Parts: sequence; structure tokens; C-alpha cells
Amino acid sequence: MSAHLLRQDAPSDHVLVLRSGCVKVYAETDTGYRVVLALRNSGDLLGEQAALDRQPRSASISALMDAEALIIPASRFSTLLRTLPTVAYGVQQVLSGRLREADRQRAAIGSVPVEARLAVLVLDLAERYGRRTAEGKIRIDLPLSQDDLAGLVLSSRRTISRILEEWRREKLLTTGRQAMELAALSALRHRAGAPAAARSRSAWPEENSPRRPGDRAAPHTSYPE
Repeated sequence: MSAHLLRQDAPSDHVLVLRSGCVKVYAETDTGYRVVLALRNSGDLLGEQAALDRQPRSASISALMDAEALIIPASRFSTLLRTLPTVAYGVQQVLSGRLREADRQRAAIGSVPVEARLAVLVLDLAERYGRRTAEGKIRIDLPLSQDDLAGLVLSSRRTISRILEEWRREKLLTTGRQAMELAALSALRHRAGAPAAARSRSAWPEENSPRRPGDRAAPHTSYPE
């Protein structure tokens, strides 16, 4: 699944509300370098920045799984903001939350090791999209490359490759082009640190706790940009 919902530098004539699925937001430089900026989930607003300033799209958005979105013309979106204070307030909260998260990510670069940031990301993906396999592992069916992971944790592909190789050698997980499987949640929680461990434990119990194959945690939308 790689269908594009929005393309960088395209004219801005609508916004999207993601009704289901998961998409990645990425940008490309003039030299062809591509970096993933964020993942978006069910309930998220997409393309609002370009609709507000009427500038070309600053990033592209492509689906990582089957996705459905509500299309709102930019003119209608502007009318809603002017006439419905609750809508305007909601959009303001979205933008504020994404700015705060961006600040936290920049601050984490100098204070949180890359391995911890990657473990937090993997645990978050497991909570949103993981499913328990018959072997007791947690499978995440998202086609994210090492470059994608590097962009999401603000690191380099070389560093991400080294960490994943270490985790594979320690049998914490296995990786493929379309999915990864987590085999040792407690070890990943330890690498993520106590806050991440507390967040993820509500979705997935320890490896020896019973859970039927196919069971999964309910997705949430508390991971803004």
C-alpha cells in the first residue's frame, strides 16, 4: 500500500480527516533526500497548514495500509473556522500539540539516546497496530524502512541499522520489508525507559500472559507531530 493522499508542492484546495488507517508524512529536498516527518492515524487532520496559508503542500502523505479519509474543500474549511468556534479551537489545539511535540523531539536529541527513542517508537507502533501471533510475538504490519524509522526518531540510517542488528542478534525482534515481529517486550521496555514501559504495558502484557491470537489494542491518537 503506497497510495498518495497529498503530494508535496501541489496546490492546496482541500484538507483531509483520516477516518481509518495509518499514513506517513514525508518531505523531499531538492537533492532528492527524503525524510519521514510523522505518522498519522485515524481521527487526524491532514493538510491543514497549506489550507490555512494557501501555499503549496510542504510535504507528501502516503498510506501505509488501507486508509479512508474525508475530503473537505479549503473554502469550506475556512468557512467552518470562521463560523464555528469549536472547530477553530480544535484546529488550534492540533497545531499547538504538534508544535509542542516537535519541541520535545528536538530536546530529546541531546538528552535521550537513539536506542531509547527507537524503542519508544516501536512500542508505540505495537500498541497501535500490533497483533499477537500464534507464536506469542507481536506483529506490526507497516512497511516502514530503516530510513523511515531514522526520520521518525531524528537519527541516521546507519545508527538505526546498527541498533536493529543488535536487537535481532539478541532475539528481541525480527524485521522484514513489510513488517516486524517483537519477541521480547520487557527488554524493549527496559531500553525505552520507565515512562515508555508504563505507557505500553496497558496494551500488551508480559510475554507469558494469555492473549488470543489476533487480539490487539485499541488504536489511540495521542502521538501528535
